[in-house]
Amino acid sequence: MVPGVTVPVPELAAHSGPTFEEPVAMDRRGYLAQSSGQSVRPASAGVRPHRLAHYGWTRNVRRWFSALIELEIPRGLGSSSVALLLLSSVCYGVVKGGHGPDIAANLQNLCDDAANAAGFGIAEVALTGEQELGRDDILKTAGITEHTSLLFLDAAQTRARLLTNPWIADATVLKLYPGRLRIEITERKAFALWQKDARVALIAADGTVLAQTIADRFAELPQVVGRGAERQSADFLALLSRYPLIARQVDAAVLVAERRWNLHLQNGVDVLLPENEPERALRTLAKLDRDKKLLSRDIVVVDLRLADRVSVRQSDAAYAAREDALRAAAKTPKKKGGDA
Repeated sequence: MVPGVTVPVPELAAHSGPTFEEPVAMDRRGYLAQSSGQSVRPASAGVRPHRLAHYGWTRNVRRWFSALIELEIPRGLGSSSVALLLLSSVCYGVVKGGHGPDIAANLQNLCDDAANAAGFGIAEVALTGEQELGRDDILKTAGITEHTSLLFLDAAQTRARLLTNPWIADATVLKLYPGRLRIEITERKAFALWQKDARVALIAADGTVLAQTIADRFAELPQVVGRGAERQSADFLALLSRYPLIARQVDAAVLVAERRWNLHLQNGVDVLLPENEPERALRTLAKLDRDKKLLSRDIVVVDLRLADRVSVRQSDAAYAAREDALRAAAKTPKKKGGDA
């Protein structure tokens, strides 16, 4: 085996810095060994790959930078971005400041003014069905003013506004072009007075509170008391009306624990009705009052909660008078039989 010699590597010699030499194999005559298509590998394997990796990284950076410079931005994109930013800021300020309803109202006024100028104003409002409510109150609830136009009036929204009034059970809104508006309403009827937490309100048969202040014309309506009484009063008062002799004496019907009713009579007597079969108890009470004048006696409570008995509690004065009568009777000596 002929010892190797070192020859300079031309590729590395061209660069500045130290010169590297590569040992190669030689034959017996001192010539370089010829390898079939194989390149001479450097002895220092860690130098050239590091420099090549460095050149590849810089080449990629240069390529991306050139592509960024050559990127064509669409014309007007900057102006559109600024406009979008300003619009977003305005929308945020409107929502944050609660100015949305004011802006909507101003836009509505502008539309109404334009429609009125074009001949689509409301020249006539035909209103039917009002009894307790006045015409001005109905139009105000509907949101109709002298500037409202028929063209931009939303009939469904107007109806929804009318239904927010507790007196109005149903409403119909019709637009008759070019300038007529027809409103038909159905009002609830005042049914009873409902007392809860020391407050009295006027209610309808379905339990809707119609008013918190009671007009004099409603003072004679039946009075119901207790939580839930406004919802259950219609059925119970209908049952009570079947016994007019009892109903005429009732001052108030009191719902107890939302389960059963008591009757507070005008003479101060309380009648306790059962939770189940209250009609049976009312029938018994009416019979006792008709036959025995029970409700005219000096009593304070009639308990009908048990099906098989009627319990009565006397007033304190009646109880004391009864006790005095019993003691007096006990002290009176019994007469002996006369002489034969």
